[in-house]
Amino acid sequence: MKKRVFFILLSVMAAGIASAQTTKSIYDYKLTDINGKTYDMSELKGKKALIVNTASHCSLTPQVKEMEKLYKDFRDNLVIIAVPSNDFGNQEPGSNEEIKSFVKENDLTFPVMEKTSVTGDNENPLYQWLTQKDLNGTMDTKVNWNYQKYMIDENGKLVGVVEAKESLDSDKVKAWLEEK
Repeated sequence: MKKRVFFILLSVMAAGIASAQTTKSIYDYKLTDINGKTYDMSELKGKKALIVNTASHCSLTPQVKEMEKLYKDFRDNLVIIAVPSNDFGNQEPGSNEEIKSFVKENDLTFPVMEKTSVTGDNENPLYQWLTQKDLNGTMDTKVNWNYQKYMIDENGKLVGVVEAKESLDSDKVKAWLEEK
């Protein structure tokens, strides 16, 4: 009887540990920036973050100006991370060097990562976390188009999504930025 109780308790504990390990923190991830350097997402601790899949040949590309303004206005408490992707409409066909030129031409100062996939079989692990509730603990989402924005709070928790066409000047974004 004691052995049976012991094995039941051991099984329950193992299931609890496995469940706890399923949900990860955004701080567990690393990306590579446009210059080939590791960008550790733990650098976001204590700040809000917007993670945006970008494309330089998209009709929504003018949003990079909004992104830059927001980044400058809230730099002390907000990090905007651009993640170039060619997943939608072949709108980021260039190399990382061409993306670097785009960044320079547009005077962008927020962190820009190397080009990666945000959907499909080659989906970047960070985007797996952003889109899968069993990993992020909050919600299942789908990246629908370029310039979809993921809102991360100061504690690394996914708190919302701003659709591609929604302006960074929207009431939703303003309210989120003003939250303490």
